[in-house]
Amino acid sequence: MRLISDREPTARPIPAAGAAPIPSRDAPPARLLSLATAVPEHVLKQSDVAGAMHRFFTEVFSSSSTMAGIFASTGIRQRYAACPLDWYLEPRGWPERTAVYVKAGGDLFVEVANKALKGAGCSAAEVDTVVYVSTSGIATPSLDAVVHARMGFRADVERVPVFGLGCAGGVTGLAIASRLAQARPGSTVLMVTVELSTLAFRLDRPDKAHLISTALFGDGAAACVLRTDGQGLATVEGAGEHLWPDTLDIMGWSIDPVGFGVILRPDVPAFAATHLKPAVTGILERIGLAPEDVGRFVCHPGGTKVVAAIERAFGLGQGALDHERGVLADFGNMSAPTVLFILDRVIAQGLPERAALVTMGPGFTASCVSLAQAA
Repeated sequence: MRLISDREPTARPIPAAGAAPIPSRDAPPARLLSLATAVPEHVLKQSDVAGAMHRFFTEVFSSSSTMAGIFASTGIRQRYAACPLDWYLEPRGWPERTAVYVKAGGDLFVEVANKALKGAGCSAAEVDTVVYVSTSGIATPSLDAVVHARMGFRADVERVPVFGLGCAGGVTGLAIASRLAQARPGSTVLMVTVELSTLAFRLDRPDKAHLISTALFGDGAAACVLRTDGQGLATVEGAGEHLWPDTLDIMGWSIDPVGFGVILRPDVPAFAATHLKPAVTGILERIGLAPEDVGRFVCHPGGTKVVAAIERAFGLGQGALDHERGVLADFGNMSAPTVLFILDRVIAQGLPERAALVTMGPGFTASCVSLAQAA
C-alpha cells in the first residue's frame, strides 16, 4: 500500500488555501501509537433519567406526544456521569459545576492519559506536548496544568488547551496533535479530551433543546499518543475542516449566571443528510483522496437520527455504522470523546486500509481526519 506521504512530489495535488499540508518525504507523517478511553463511575440508566425528567417537567411531556417519547427514541440504554442522578436534581450554579469539572474532569484526565501512555510504552516525563480539548467546563489554568504534578509532566512540556469545538473536538484535536508531532519529528504528543456534558443540565430550562440534550449527553474521556516514529495503530494521512457560513445558531452554548445553556437546532439530521458529504468530499480532495478511497467512515453519532442521516448521505446502507449505534447505546453522546470510543471499537475489529473520522460541531463545522493502516 502506498500512503500519500510516499507519493512522488509531482503526483501530489497542491492543497487549497487553508487545507492541511500533505506530508512530504522531509516531513514524516504522524502515527497514532495508542488510543484509550475512560468514563466516570456513576451509571445513569436511561429509564431512570426519563422517569426523573417526567416528574420534574410533567407539563412539558404531557402536552407533547413528541417530547413524551424522546428518551425512548434515542437508542441509549445507559450513560456515565460525573455525579449520581440525585446531584443533578438540585439547583446548581457555576461554582458547584466548576468544582465538579475540575475534580472529576481532572481524575478522568489522569486515568485516560496514563492508559494511553502505557499503551504507547512511554511515560508522562517523555511527553513533549499536551493537547487538551474540552468544551463542557471552564478552568483557568486548564486541566492539563491542574494535573501537571499528578501526571509527572516535565516543567518544559508545551500545553495546548483548546476550547469551543464541542462534538468536533475529538477529530480536530487529533488533527492538531498530528500536525504538532509532524512539525517536530521524534517528539511525543499526548492528546486528551475530557467532556462532562451532564454538568449543563438545568432545572430552570424546560425548553425542547435542553430536554433533548438531557436525553442524549453523557460524560467520558479519550486520549491518544502520536509520534512520527514507531509502527503504532495507524498513520495520519491528512485532515481538514469545513465551516458553513451563517450557521452559528445550529449548536453551541449560551452562557448565563446559572451555567451553560444548550443551543441545538432540531434540523441537524436534515442538515447532515444534505451538507455533510460535500464538505467531507472537499476535505478529502484537499489531501488527495476521494470518498471511494475510504474503507470505513468513523462518524460521531449525535443521535440515532443523525447516524441514519449520515448513512443515507454517504450511501453506506442502513446499519453500516454499527459501532456508532453501539457506542451511543452504551455511553450516550459524550461530545468530543465519542468518535474516539467508536474508533477504538473499529481498531479492535480490524482497521481497514483507510478510515476517515468525521464529525460536526459548533461553528457549524465538519472535521475529518484520514487514517491509514500502519505500515
